[in-house]
Formats: sequence, structure tokens, C-alpha cells
Amino acid sequence: MVPEPGNPHEVEGVLNPAAARGADGHLYLFPRLVAKGNFSRIGIARARFDQAGEPCGVERLGIALEPETNYERRTDGSGGCEDPRITFMERIQRYVMTYTALSPVGPRIALAISEDLFHWRRLGLAPFAPYHGIDFVHVDNKDACLFPVAMPNHAGKMQMAMLHRPLFSGTRPEETACKTSHRVVDRDRESIWISYCPVSPDGLHIRHPALFNSHLRLASPVAPWESLKIGGGTPPVLTRHGWLILYHGVSEISEPGTDEHPLCYSAGVMVLAKEQPRNILYRSTEPVLKPLLPTERRGIVPNVVFPTGIDQRNDIGQPDRFDVYYGMADDRIGVARLDLPEHLPVGHSQSFGIISPNPDSL
Repeated sequence: MVPEPGNPHEVEGVLNPAAARGADGHLYLFPRLVAKGNFSRIGIARARFDQAGEPCGVERLGIALEPETNYERRTDGSGGCEDPRITFMERIQRYVMTYTALSPVGPRIALAISEDLFHWRRLGLAPFAPYHGIDFVHVDNKDACLFPVAMPNHAGKMQMAMLHRPLFSGTRPEETACKTSHRVVDRDRESIWISYCPVSPDGLHIRHPALFNSHLRLASPVAPWESLKIGGGTPPVLTRHGWLILYHGVSEISEPGTDEHPLCYSAGVMVLAKEQPRNILYRSTEPVLKPLLPTERRGIVPNVVFPTGIDQRNDIGQPDRFDVYYGMADDRIGVARLDLPEHLPVGHSQSFGIISPNPDSL
């Protein structure tokens, strides 16, 4: 999916889509559409497939959300609804979208709910409780996604679980890149977290999210390819190995012939235990997807692959195949194929079998 010529909603890029299968069996993408001045809306598009079942394009269907509320708009007229992820919550039989609301105080996690993917009702900003002196409330936050089923919190209560990565001051990759390669990672403030909140017994009368608490630190930067920052990616999908997620990592790269070291966004894999997702069963030592194509290395923000949507291909009888939809250089949307191995890899990530996308993006 590339910016549509003459469409003012897309003059600064289409990127970072959510992906969800509708009741009609079709796959729908929810791309971030960026207008002039970085003013973002969340669109709706139906994915098209060729006769072999390969994704080959999109049909635009309109807008899912655009900045309207006081937590999506700033006083100067800017604002945005950005980088959605969508999960079908089995307990409430609804689709729940997490997205970034560009609020007057910075980016925050917001939620919306839908029965059919076409009509969305805002639930408001996700409220967070503090944890051992860590303030999750008054801090920027992006890249959140939900598990589709209730998960046990620290006390064993079955609750809605969210993966998210707060952006504490000093933890942005532009800031950590200024430090030495031997810097000490602040695990409390540079990690992906799992947080939990209660859901009403029937779940059908949800008006706004309850307080997210019971925080558990999931993962911190470890490998060189993620040394500057890690963050959320695709929503968790249950496989026979456990919960599969793709996440992003940020590092520096050297530009030949210059002293510049631009940032590079790559993607890795985690597999989390089915019953206790805070336990990591597998984690990439190397990225499974990194910027290689010209459309990934040059764009609005160069050297970026940023996965946000995932589609398990049960529709063509291939449950071990996953199509991963991702932003390419913050300019357009591509898709890559991931094949689940028979056994979890030991010590390396190449066995996961990411197939590089065709040079032509969707």
C-alpha cells in the first residue's frame, strides 16, 4: 500500500497498519494515514489476494478514527490517531483497538471497541497505576497490544492483559544513541511490560477501561540489533509453541563514506508461554526482518521496518504461515511471510523462515 496520489490524507505516508479478519472472512487493514503536518488518521482497507492466496493490494474503504477528542488533538490544531493494533477479545466478543493518541501532553495509549470493524466507539485513554515508584501515568507511551484471552495476573486473577513500552525520558533511541556502547540499561524504564486490568463478568457493557495494574516487566534490550530500544509490534497470536509476537528493536548503523550513524529499526520474534506469558520461551538473537529493500532504506524515516499487523493463514489451510504487515521507512506498507518451525530454534532465529517481501510493496 503506497500513498494515493492526490489524497490529502496520505501526503506524508501510509504506514504501521493493524490487521484483523472480519466475520465475512476478509482481511482488513487499518493503516495510519499521515496528512500534512504529521496529522494522522486511522483508515480502513480490504486486503486483496491473488489466485494463489498471496496478498497483492488493497481496496480503500474510508476512515476508522480521526482526531476528534481532547486527548487526540493539541491546542495548535495538530494531533493524531496513530499506529493501531487490533485484537478480537473472545471474552467480550468484540474487536478492541489500541492506538496512539497524540495528546496535548504527548503520545498516550487509547482504546476503541467495535462489533464489526467498521464502527468504532472510543473507550478513552488507558489508565495506569504506578508501580514501585515507576510512574506509568505521566509518561509517553506507544506500541501497545492486547492478548485475545484473559491471562493470570501476579495474583492469579484472570484479567485483560496488555503489552506496552513506556517512553520514559532518556530512553528514546535518539537519546540512548548519544551514550557509550557500554551503557547500563535501565531495565525498569527501557522494557516491554505486561499490565493487567479487570473486565466485567459479561464484558458487554464496557464503557471505559479499568485501571491497568499488576505490572510485570517482560523484556529489556539485550542483543546488539536492539541495543538502543525495544518496543511492541504485532498482537500476540497463540501457536502450538506458545504466544507468538514480533517486536521491534533499534540500533545504529554506519553509512559508508560518512561519519553518520543513523538509526535502524528491525524486527525480532518472541514466543511466550501459553499459561504464563511473562515467561519467554524463545527470543531472537538476530532480527528476522530488517531494512534491506530500497523502499525500507529510503523514505520519510529511512532504515525502518515496523511490524504491527499479523494474519494467520487458516483461510488457505496453512495455520503455520503468518503474513506480517509492516511499515516501510514510515512511507508505505509491505508484507512478509513467516513460517512457524516444527520446533523452537535453539540459539538462533534464522529457522523461523521469514521470507523477504517482494520489492513491490502492497
